Amino acid sequence: MNTKEAWTLVGGLSKPSKMPGWSIGIPAKECKTGGLLQKKEGSVCYDCYALKGCYVFKVVQDAQYRRLAAIKDPAWVQAMAHLINSKKPDVFRWHDSGDVQDLEHLQKIYKVCQLTPGKRHWMPTREAWIKDHLQDKPDNLVIRFSAPMVNQRAPDSWPNSSEVVDSGASCPAASQDNECRDCRACWDPKIKTVSYGKH
Repeated sequence: MNTKEAWTLVGGLSKPSKMPGWSIGIPAKECKTGGLLQKKEGSVCYDCYALKGCYVFKVVQDAQYRRLAAIKDPAWVQAMAHLINSKKPDVFRWHDSGDVQDLEHLQKIYKVCQLTPGKRHWMPTREAWIKDHLQDKPDNLVIRFSAPMVNQRAPDSWPNSSEVVDSGASCPAASQDNECRDCRACWDPKIKTVSYGKH
C-alpha cells in the first residue's frame, strides 16, 4: 500500500492549525457520550467547537463521514499506520472531532499505535468504558478522560485526564495565538491532568 492508497482508504487525515502534528476527525454528531452532553447546558460539549465554524461545511462533514465508514475496512489499521509513519513530527492526536465509537474501534487504534512505535499518540475521550481496557493500551498512547462538565474536576481514578475551566487553565494555548507551539503536555503520560480554558 502506498501513501496515496492509504490516504484514499482512510478518507484523509486532518491538520488542525493549533496542533503541532496531524489528527483524524470523525463527525462530532456521532459521539456517543458527547452526543448526550451536547444537549446539556454547562457541559464541555454543549457549545462544541466541532459543531460550528468550518466543521459544518459540507465538504468537511462528507470527509468526516467517509473516515467514520472507513474504520470498518479490514485494511484501515495498516493504512492509518502507514500514513502516521509517513508524517512529521512525532506526535499524533486522535479525533480533533468525534470520539471512539466502540470496542472494535478502540482495539484498532491500539493496533495502529503499536505499528507506529516512533510516534507519540494522544486521545481525549468522554467514553468512561475505556477505563476497563487501559491495561491493553500501548505505552506510546496517552488516553485522557475528559471531565464532562465545565469546572468539574477530572476523576483521580484515571491515569491521565483533562478538564475545562473558566480560569486557571494549565494549557498555554490561549496566551500564544491558540497554538500548542513547543508544549507537548497532552502527549506526556507523566502529566496527570491538563486543564483547558473554556472557549
